[in-house]
Amino acid sequence: MKKYFPMMLLALLSFVAFSCSTDRNDNSQNTDHDTYPKMRDIRGNFNAANEYTISQDLNIASTDVVLVYRNNNSSTGGSAVWQLLPDTVYFDSNKQIKYSFLFNNTAVEIYADANVDPSTLSATQQITYLNNQQFRIVLVPASQGKGEKLDYSDYNSVIRYYNLDDSNVKTL
Repeated sequence: MKKYFPMMLLALLSFVAFSCSTDRNDNSQNTDHDTYPKMRDIRGNFNAANEYTISQDLNIASTDVVLVYRNNNSSTGGSAVWQLLPDTVYFDSNKQIKYSFLFNNTAVEIYADANVDPSTLSATQQITYLNNQQFRIVLVPASQGKGEKLDYSDYNSVIRYYNLDDSNVKTL
């Protein structure tokens, strides 16, 4: 027994030292290893035929956060100015259009909801706010941003935080 005592003591001390360590990484069980940030663009027209809705099939993991941004310069050809949805555009005479979206694990549906019949908007308003609209769908892992004070309405902050390259985004 005496010859095994030092090995048993060493094993016991090793076990105690390992189990009492304060340098444990308990966050590893919450880490999302299968979701990576990604972006896709979608273009479309809102009209009565599509019930003022643009749909896009997309595989969305249950661990993804879905962000949708509208290019405020969609119809001008100018540099992109991204506005997080939901967003409301107000016109004169109390007219307004609210852009919003719904999603499930297979698709994103973007819709324009006006407080008036959209056909009563001026031709310029229809061209600017309903035709040839560009949206950017950004999927990011929920676990990565947990506890962070990230302003998701600031497109550039999101791009920097998730280290996304938006120079060549695929259009669906």
